[in-house]
Amino acid sequence: MNLSQHNQFSSKASQLLSWGHWFTFANIGLALFISLSFLFADSPPTSFMGITYMLVTWLSHTSFIAFLAFVLTVFPLSLVFPYPRHIRGMAAVIATLGASILTLDAYVYVNLGYHLSSSALPEIISLLWHRLTSSPTLTTLLAGGIVLLILGFQLIVSNYTWKHLARLKQLKFARFASSFLVLCFALSHSIHIWADANLKFDITKQDNVLPLSYPTTAKSLLAKNDLLDIESYKQAHNVRINNQNVSYQIPAPLQKCEDYTEQQVDIFVFDTNEQLSRFVAKHKSLHKTEQFLQPTHHGDSLFSLVYGLPSFYKMAILSEQTLPAWQSQRRSVELAGIENLNFINDQAHSNSAIRIIKGEDNPSARTDNTHIYAFSLASKSSEVVTSSVLYSSDKRITKVDGLIQPSDIIATSVGQYLNCQAVVKQTMLGENLYKKKADTGVNYSQGVVIAYKKDRITLIDSDGNYKNISAAEGFSIEQSLDIPFLVQSIKRLKTYTQ
Repeated sequence: MNLSQHNQFSSKASQLLSWGHWFTFANIGLALFISLSFLFADSPPTSFMGITYMLVTWLSHTSFIAFLAFVLTVFPLSLVFPYPRHIRGMAAVIATLGASILTLDAYVYVNLGYHLSSSALPEIISLLWHRLTSSPTLTTLLAGGIVLLILGFQLIVSNYTWKHLARLKQLKFARFASSFLVLCFALSHSIHIWADANLKFDITKQDNVLPLSYPTTAKSLLAKNDLLDIESYKQAHNVRINNQNVSYQIPAPLQKCEDYTEQQVDIFVFDTNEQLSRFVAKHKSLHKTEQFLQPTHHGDSLFSLVYGLPSFYKMAILSEQTLPAWQSQRRSVELAGIENLNFINDQAHSNSAIRIIKGEDNPSARTDNTHIYAFSLASKSSEVVTSSVLYSSDKRITKVDGLIQPSDIIATSVGQYLNCQAVVKQTMLGENLYKKKADTGVNYSQGVVIAYKKDRITLIDSDGNYKNISAAEGFSIEQSLDIPFLVQSIKRLKTYTQ
């Protein structure tokens, strides 16, 4: 009697395991279909090996995740609770949950460029909330429809594979398919090992495309966003962040400032701290902040001050002698002491709204009502950026939370004092400090991507290496890469590329 019960128990468990394999095959097909969106979310690889790696990794890695989900959930349930009707129902619900999470991850990746993670939770919630509030009915119907569609698929597959299990067991498809997927799995890892050893970025930049895959490195992140210049194997050992072919594209049509305000702004840039100290001593009403973050390269700092953009766009703008997008007869700028930007003065007027004066020993503001900014250029340093002191006649600037960059000065001048906020949003990466909410920012200088979040500054250098430093103290911070934040920063840096 006990033996008979044991045999009956074993028979049911064996049948459920056979059914589970076919049920898993069906879900592998569904997972492969959903995960196609990951492949189309980024620019495709350009080499034959890159395309081969993308396909075999997509097949093997996605299949492995689906099979692993079966082993961790349905398989143990089949052993300890071998009741076909209940197991098939629970398996359908579990598979629906897994496929729904994969679909959500695909949606997040397409929109934000990274996968579901706890570190990215605020950004993910913001994305979903914006989607829900912008069209609540449509979003609810789409989300609910997708979940119900997946559940319907799971129930149909679950019942079909159970009812036709005997016929499915006779098929040799599963054996050949399993062997093929194992071969793809081995091939994908072999190709990745070879690519990693030989700096084949067309392959390694795909590290984080699929969920639960290789962790992203700084170098693969830059390669993925086309910020690495790699021409051959030899040059790959001396990788440089690529801004040689950047094309600056001004959004069109450019919005106009209907409520333009007649105010004046004087921005004084000094070569030394001594000159700045003498100026401040003469203008007692200036307010001081020590949260001014500027590149140590003077040309990059001045370019950012005038255009409100990182020097990532400097080569393209200077080669075409493109005027600042916000400049017009009413919103004119006058420069003094900045030689490589002299072409801007061709459009200057005697009563310019904004004056930027560099290098004068004893300058003066035009009127008592003129808004004043003053700072000295950074001294030579081993770091790409440094924190220094900024003085302003506007006390509100000292109350800004977080770091201030040169690009923020021109953005505040145009957006707040001249009342052209729409133009700032459309043409600059600098922020109007009156409207600054997030304590984050991005810059670029000397071939280095600079991203800051609160006091932490992340520098990704020309070799694809990275380090974190404290903005306030300058010391190194031992901390891993914040991939979601860096993806957002690089996307923002490339806002005006064609």
